[in-house]
Order: sequence, then C-alpha cells, then structure tokens
Amino acid sequence: MSSQAKNFQLISRHKSLDLSTPKIMGILNITPDSFSDGGRYTNLDDALRQVEYMIEQGVHIVDIGGESTRPNALPVSSDVEIARVLPVVMAIRQRFGDGLWLSLDTSNPSLMQAGIEAGADMINDVRALTRKGAAAVAANLNVPVVLMHHRGEPDEMDRLASYHDVLNEVIAELGNHVNTAIKAGVSRDNIIIDVGMGFAKNFAEHRILTKNLDKVIGHFGLPMLFGVSRKRFLGEILQNGQKAWHNHEPSKRDTLGAAMSLLAVQAGASIVRVHDVAKTAQVLSLWQQIYGDE
Repeated sequence: MSSQAKNFQLISRHKSLDLSTPKIMGILNITPDSFSDGGRYTNLDDALRQVEYMIEQGVHIVDIGGESTRPNALPVSSDVEIARVLPVVMAIRQRFGDGLWLSLDTSNPSLMQAGIEAGADMINDVRALTRKGAAAVAANLNVPVVLMHHRGEPDEMDRLASYHDVLNEVIAELGNHVNTAIKAGVSRDNIIIDVGMGFAKNFAEHRILTKNLDKVIGHFGLPMLFGVSRKRFLGEILQNGQKAWHNHEPSKRDTLGAAMSLLAVQAGASIVRVHDVAKTAQVLSLWQQIYGDE
C-alpha cells in the first residue's frame, strides 16, 4: 500500500473518515445537462434509488452536484442550484442517516453554507474556492474541501489547455489555490487536492499527470481526490485502441475508469470519484487483498 495514502483523516460533523485505505466517491448529478447522466436523477425518488444502489455497491461518499461543469456547459443561477441540491441532501439524510458522507459538488458559497447546514459533510469545488466569498465561507464552516486545478470557466477551458511543463505548472497553480485558501482561514488539515483531469488539459497532458500523481502528492503532503470517470481522456484511449469505439456512450468507459482509479490509488490517491461504484469497488478490493497488508 502506498505510504503516501496513510495517516490522512477527514473530520466533519462529529465523525471521521479514515483515508489510510482508499475511499470511493460516487457521483450524483442533479442536473439536466451533465455529459453522461444528465436528467437521470433530477427526480428525487430516482436520486434516492441511485444513492441506495451506490451504498449497496460500497460507496463511502456521495458527491451531489446541481451545475454541470462539462466543457461549454451553461452556468445556472445560485437559486436554481440550491433548489436542485438542498432537497436531495435533506432527503438522503432522512432516508439513510448520518453515517454516509455527503459532498457538495459546488463553487457557490451560498450553497456551501446552506448545504452543510442541511446535512452535507464536505465541499468539492472545481474552481478551488475562487468565487467571491467561497474561501471565507469554507473557512467558517470548517469542513473538508477539495481544491481542484482548473483554468477558466467551462466555456473557455479547452482554449486554455496550453502548457510548457504541465506537471510543474499544475503543481504551481494548485499550490497558489492551496495557499490562498489557507490565508483565508481554511485549515490545511481540511484540504484535499485534485489535479483536475478533464479541465483545461489535452490527451498528452493527461498522460503526464497520470504518470506523475505520486510526485504531486509528495509535493503537497495532502490527500488527493482523483476523478476521470467517463471523461474525454478515457474516450480518446478507447478510440486510439480500436476503431469500433469511435462512437460510444460515456458509460462504456467505466472499465477504463476503474482501471484508472486503481492506477491513482497505487500512486497514493486517497479518494476516487466515479460513476460506476461497483466496478471501482471490485478493483480496489482486489488491490487491497493483495497489497493491503504491506
């Protein structure tokens, strides 16, 4: 087992999550326009059934999002995002109790505040607390927060995928976000890093980052969340391998996604964010049973 994944622990709402073994974050998009499952869970009953299914398959954290951040996604108002997410957070808590960890996939400080008050445990911010007021709210809430490397908004990030040295530039830019958050009052013990797969990077840059995740973790000495589930990079891998995969649904990338999660965990990642919890749980169980006592 990677030594870099040991000794990390998340604390929120009088409970803790031990990251000495890898944890699975299951994706629950309460959106009409997410790239792979938009519209599937906008109905509350459908959302709750999906959460129940993920729990049965071994999920540790459910990440609830009310705004798509796929390339060229349209922004939604704060009120719309809150109206989508809050009822789901409250219903999950009522149905499944306090033991399940809930994450808010948001950059909206108003939703951060309301969502934690409604029962969520942590924040997963693809914009790394750069929206006005977000860092102050996160500091005041004193909950774990994921800071992701990104460049620009969804409608411009593909144009910003230009690097001379992607590894060192991602480390430097992510480091700026970490330092800014700490200066705003966010506890270093609450910070989780994310290299931002799928956000302002091309195929070659994704390859470099994947092969050097251990260096990123080693540089920061912080737990890492890794999320590439169903993203374009996996589609490009399929297309490069066989012409038969040139036209496929994103859900067909789940086997590759599980393999990528395994590679990330071997490099020291503490949390993997996925759509298909079952496949990921199986490959991580395999890894832990073979290497987990080392």
